[in-house]
Amino acid sequence: METSLSLAGPFALGSFSAGTAPAFPGLVVGDRVLDLRPVVPAPTTRALLESWEDVLPLLHDAASTSSGAWLPLAELRVHAPVEPRQILQSGANYRTHVIDLAVAHEPAGGRPAEQVRAEVGAMMDRRAAEDQPYVFVGLPSSVTGPYDDVVIPAWCVKPDWELELAAVIGRPAFRVDPEDALEHVAAYTIANDITARELVFRRDMPEIGTDWLRAKNAPTFTPLGPYLVPAAFVPDPSNLRVTLRLNGEVMQDESTKDMIFDVARLVSYASQTVELLPGDLVLTGSPAGNGLHHGRLLRSGDVMEGTITGLGVQRNGCRDER
Repeated sequence: METSLSLAGPFALGSFSAGTAPAFPGLVVGDRVLDLRPVVPAPTTRALLESWEDVLPLLHDAASTSSGAWLPLAELRVHAPVEPRQILQSGANYRTHVIDLAVAHEPAGGRPAEQVRAEVGAMMDRRAAEDQPYVFVGLPSSVTGPYDDVVIPAWCVKPDWELELAAVIGRPAFRVDPEDALEHVAAYTIANDITARELVFRRDMPEIGTDWLRAKNAPTFTPLGPYLVPAAFVPDPSNLRVTLRLNGEVMQDESTKDMIFDVARLVSYASQTVELLPGDLVLTGSPAGNGLHHGRLLRSGDVMEGTITGLGVQRNGCRDER
């Protein structure tokens, strides 16, 4: 069990279980976890988020006391920290990542790499100027815990990683302005948006474009957590380090400064169409350094370790379902 937290702020929130007992919402302070059910009458972290403005002061009080049902973190199973109703995912939101992907997807004998980089760079500049993020929908059924295995389906040929910062909604958000959007973000966490690269584009119907259902939504394809770190402890989500190691080797290592659209813009944009609800996730896109770029995709036996500044560590093994 992960006990080296490196968390921003004095506490975080998560979902835990002991033995075969049901999972419970817990307050993480150092290497201990406080069962919050006697403190706040809420059975899940999502229920806590639904009353976030009232709950947050209670969490501060609980973190500063030694009374209550404190348990050793090392003896608990850590689950995904929230069960979202909706997952809104940002695509093509890191400039370097998009350029690298375009070069990697260019067919053999196609355009020179420098031409692709120049053309895609110009496209990214145009998107930023026009203020149009690209957001699509993910499925909650793809979420798994921060230390659970990622199961590679038998049909998946090119499984890849995409470590991302995830914003967790606290107050409902519908058609909010960018200037107000962060008021609706209760916390931040880590997500890994596993992708079957060979299925991103429909070869049988290229005019339709991308197939995010099959490419990104298999069970266990969204490791989440380990914890929800309150937004008050993350003063600048546009200045965090996103790092993924594969079997100990650094693959992704980039600042969220490379995002084209920041968290506020993404939350605002998604809320123009969808009412974001407490516990919903807004994934902010992945920085450069995915497997397609390195020419090294996931395979059974691999171990991914993902960190984002102040949000802890997630560690997921990979295994083939066969």
